[in-house]
Amino acid sequence: MKKLHEDSLKALELISNLRKQKRNAKFVFVSGNFNIVHPGHLRLLRFAKECGNILVVGVYADSLDTGAVLPENNRLEGVDSISWVDFAFILRDSSQSFISALKPDIIVKGQEHEAHCNPEQAAVDAYGGKLLFCSGDLTFSSIDLLRKELMVSSSDGFDLQQEFAERHSFSIDSLTEQIGKMKNLNVVVIGDLIIDEYITCEALGMSREDPTIVVSPIVSDKFVGGAGIVAAHASGLGGKVSFFTVCGNDENSIYAENELKNHGVSVHFYRDESRPTIHKQRFRAENKTLLRVNHLKQHTINKSLTSLIIKELERVLESTELLIFSDFNYGMLHQELVDHVISIARKKNIMMVADSQSSSQTGDVARFKYMNFLKPTEHEARLSVRDHNSGLVILAEKLRKMAKCKNILMTLGEEGVLIHAQTSQKNKWMTDQLRPMNLAPRDVAGAGDSFLTCSSMAMASGSSIWQSAYLGSLAAACQVSRIGNIPLSKDDLRRKI
Repeated sequence: MKKLHEDSLKALELISNLRKQKRNAKFVFVSGNFNIVHPGHLRLLRFAKECGNILVVGVYADSLDTGAVLPENNRLEGVDSISWVDFAFILRDSSQSFISALKPDIIVKGQEHEAHCNPEQAAVDAYGGKLLFCSGDLTFSSIDLLRKELMVSSSDGFDLQQEFAERHSFSIDSLTEQIGKMKNLNVVVIGDLIIDEYITCEALGMSREDPTIVVSPIVSDKFVGGAGIVAAHASGLGGKVSFFTVCGNDENSIYAENELKNHGVSVHFYRDESRPTIHKQRFRAENKTLLRVNHLKQHTINKSLTSLIIKELERVLESTELLIFSDFNYGMLHQELVDHVISIARKKNIMMVADSQSSSQTGDVARFKYMNFLKPTEHEARLSVRDHNSGLVILAEKLRKMAKCKNILMTLGEEGVLIHAQTSQKNKWMTDQLRPMNLAPRDVAGAGDSFLTCSSMAMASGSSIWQSAYLGSLAAACQVSRIGNIPLSKDDLRRKI
């Protein structure tokens, strides 16, 4: 067997000492690039740690030419700071050579490797170890375990994540100028209008007749939601906004039209007698949502309405710089309309982004082709590519290829946002994570819409994907600090910066 590098021999010696101290402990080994530690890595390492007692991680050396982006010492520092890792080192040999010498009880790799040739298998078989594969695990919820190494709380409950800005060579103070560049950006938003109603109740207790919570409504507040709030956010951030939607011929549509006009949005409402304006009610007590009730119909809009929308869009798109698809899968953005609009926008070289929400309904974000970025949740990404096992980076890359888009901004709830972005090098993508900036959110319902709006407007105004994602995260942090869909303003962002 080829002699191991002296650094590997030193690592083996240190691990041998650990073995002497931890007799009968089960040793687990993981190896990889670990360019920037993100939730996908954390899920893998948590799974590996749960498989045994001592977790050893080999970070591939720069000399191994495995596609690492950051210097090896920076990557090692990121892995070494994770509480689940007992010992980390720079691996300067092939993983199978080191495994043959270390003889760990278990080797863990990502699920995406299971269907491929794994050279470690022969080494494992030689001494009787096990090779296990970690799935994409949707249930990761151990953020609290990582507070010490991942979060630095600010006094007002915001974490501005200076280290992210430093990694991507921009200063947080400089973003004030980027916000100013959004002014007068010509934006078109197309998608489903929703009226969100928050009904604050007094909880009276349990019914004596059946196991039901009894409440008494106190006050009701309405907000424009869905694609409507995306349009309102865009106007509040300085854009010249045109909003295209289908709604019912009812009081809710009149309410929405008046509200949006008051926020400076140019509305293009196409009223459909066969459906009501989508109306979602949230019954709340003591800052908790008890029940949601949706009033809607989800059938596809007819050809007559489709033709009217396309005709007016062709005119408005002549002067448009940014097109935002805000899809809630309620029948407006059917595939024929989407394809036609994309075709027009591509000919005019208009920047396009898309969000296709699939929380209580089924959608496919990959049907929006050629976007500058897509903004799915992890659940939505897995639905689109029909993959519930792969790690996050593999998942993002599959979606990017399927949708033929440039970047993926995948929202992960309490884990923040995973950014899978095109680099200046041909066919090279880089992945990083932004954790949530608001450490004490009050209402997370509008986070995705504010993120989509601000990040897309920042990019259309010349910001990098990293600056755009940062500003989007800052917008989401501002939005979740209040109850209800209240349009953002430039001052909201500037105050936090």
